[in-house]
Amino acid sequence: MAKIVILGAGLGGVGCAYEMKEKARKEDEVIVINDIDFYQFVPSNPWVLVGWRTREKITIDLKRPMQKKGITFIVDAATKLDPDTKTVHCESGRKVEYDYLIIATGPTLAYGAIEGLGPKNHTHSVCHIDHAEMAYDAFEEFCKNPGPMVIGAVQGASCYGPAYETAMIIDTELRRRKIRDKVKMTFVTAEPYIGHLGLDGVGNTKGLLEAEMRDRHINWVTNAKVTKITKDKMYIDEMATKEDVKQKHELDMAYSMMLPPFKGIDALQNLDGLVNPGGFVFVNKNQYNDKYNEIYGIGVCIAIPPMGNSLVPVGVPKTGYMIESMAAAATDNIAAVLRGGEATHEATWNAICLADFGDGGVAFIAKPQIPPRNVNKAFSGKIVHVGKVAFEKVFLSRLKRGKSSSAFESVAAGIMKVAKIKK
Repeated sequence: MAKIVILGAGLGGVGCAYEMKEKARKEDEVIVINDIDFYQFVPSNPWVLVGWRTREKITIDLKRPMQKKGITFIVDAATKLDPDTKTVHCESGRKVEYDYLIIATGPTLAYGAIEGLGPKNHTHSVCHIDHAEMAYDAFEEFCKNPGPMVIGAVQGASCYGPAYETAMIIDTELRRRKIRDKVKMTFVTAEPYIGHLGLDGVGNTKGLLEAEMRDRHINWVTNAKVTKITKDKMYIDEMATKEDVKQKHELDMAYSMMLPPFKGIDALQNLDGLVNPGGFVFVNKNQYNDKYNEIYGIGVCIAIPPMGNSLVPVGVPKTGYMIESMAAAATDNIAAVLRGGEATHEATWNAICLADFGDGGVAFIAKPQIPPRNVNKAFSGKIVHVGKVAFEKVFLSRLKRGKSSSAFESVAAGIMKVAKIKK
């Protein structure tokens, strides 16, 4: 019998758990460790910020589907990983030993990296349902007395789509409330250009997103290094080179949502050979670590080198479709090794992103996500908004029923068909 532990129950972790239970032998035990007892559909958090969704609509209690699948579900926070003894130490004092470990923790949100950043300070976030609810309460107050607004992603962030979504969705909601004319909006990003997305662009994302911003009267600052945030101002160095400042900005703000830098969780820090200096997990093309072959990593927690020559740190996103393929490869490889085979399966690392703007959107398909690509397309239209709403419904329904992944593969096929994009 083998003990297979999955650390984290987000997008990648839940999918891994369901798939691993199906692919493992009958005598093997699948264990999930997560610090909360529910799953949150993070892509819907920008909708929560403007009141289009509630917590109840986008969260799922995980205890019942895990139990139904025969998966041991431990609600506890991991505090330390000891890869030499194959043990996960938890906040409660519990020690969980493993034969195989899949790390799917996602990141730590490093709000402390910049003075004044984060929900406990002067900016809001859509990275967690708790933060999105706080952002909604503040947004309602803002709408009573509107003023300047700053939306974006600071240096070191590794996911840019939600920043664009939040800016456009807020714009849509402000127009619906007929107060858009009272709000000067600025988009601030570490990206070297609008539409970079941490991927050096996909298709014409630069042109499409710049056009959206112009149509919606949203100004922008790129190559932005945020230096300090106060209650009513954001201080930014717009960089000309990695050392030289092109222009200093002091932006007035009455409301702000800024995506934070990401780093690995505390339990993974300073593990030589397993993680990089930021605590992100090293994996090879088969999703396992070369030093600790029994440890696999999937999703946002893995280390991927940055794309392009950005002047300030710009992380690479790990999108849902990409994570889904990592989960499939990791579970296929563990299943093969359990039966005496070898870990030869590789993730496709294909990406599809639906950036909803409330009344339209921009979608991109990158196959694979890291260039050069076989498919490199972006397009816009109402189909993107419709597609994301439909996907949310289908995906959450599948999780409630204990179904494994492949949802992103289906969405990608459907979107490509509508957009007449060849595989």
